[in-house]
Amino acid sequence: MRNSVFQNGKVVLFFVLAAGLFIPKKSMANDLEICITEMVLQVSDSMTIGELRSECEKQIQKETSPEENNQSPALAERAKQDKENVLKPFTLMAHKPNYLLLAAHNTHGYSSAVYQEQYNDPSIEVDDTEAQFQFSVKFPLAINLFDTVDIYSAYTNHSFWQVYNGDISAPFRETNHEPEGWVQFNPKWDFLGFTNTANAFGIVHQSNGRGGVLSRSWNRLYANFIIERGKLALSFKPWYRLSEDEDDDDNPDITDYLGHYEIRAAYKWKEHVFSAMSRNNLESGFEKGAVELAWSFPLGNYPYLKGYVQYFTGYGESLIDYDQYVNKIGIGISITDWL
Repeated sequence: MRNSVFQNGKVVLFFVLAAGLFIPKKSMANDLEICITEMVLQVSDSMTIGELRSECEKQIQKETSPEENNQSPALAERAKQDKENVLKPFTLMAHKPNYLLLAAHNTHGYSSAVYQEQYNDPSIEVDDTEAQFQFSVKFPLAINLFDTVDIYSAYTNHSFWQVYNGDISAPFRETNHEPEGWVQFNPKWDFLGFTNTANAFGIVHQSNGRGGVLSRSWNRLYANFIIERGKLALSFKPWYRLSEDEDDDDNPDITDYLGHYEIRAAYKWKEHVFSAMSRNNLESGFEKGAVELAWSFPLGNYPYLKGYVQYFTGYGESLIDYDQYVNKIGIGISITDWL
């Protein structure tokens, strides 16, 4: 017979619950509780609750550590985190990356002509160095319909802030608003070593909310096909622009510069995430396309923010500059990434 502590089920339960007070409130909490419950009647009488908890933590860490299992699908881990939070009330989840570029410099220079025309002021000059940030969240409208279908809506704000331009009172040069909604299927099909994690079909509106010669907007139907293999995730996102009346169309040639699709790749190595985007390069014969490269990296042991570097070259960085060539490098901080 074991000693009195382990003979008394109530005392055992007390220790299990007490240990649970110190379990990190993350996805491993349930696994840790289950492990302690299963092992509590199997270990030697001399093992303390603290030692038991420590042993379970090591076992769970070994099973889930990226260093131990480099093929653990990074996108599946992100999807799992979403699933754990999606049904919690008053919860917003990250959609696209959320970041702040403290300094972003365009070596090609931003044009001031459109602002001078709008405000009839030839003295307006915008800086080539500014701050930029993106805020992007999503929330569920319906989850697990027919066990495989989810419906989401999202909002993304991408802002370009002339914070260092005191001559014109440091205004926002441009802000792009992007509400969207989509139906998402999660088929988990396997082929050639890849898993088709998700397929989405949706509608998106993008505009800068301005008038006059500064006004830009367009509407699209899109699909997004996402596959992954280990730490690598790939997406192919084609779209179809919804036509507008000629008199209301502020940018009738926008697809000449932004094309009809984009390809994106993201790779996670330890706590580093590398991503690349290509848009309209093949369609335009590499004349009016765009490429974006980004890298987020840990800032020591600080868990809440990461360092972030972003490089963009080509057309369509923002709606106001959709037909202007931009060659930009920026550095700042990342709150959330693709993976």
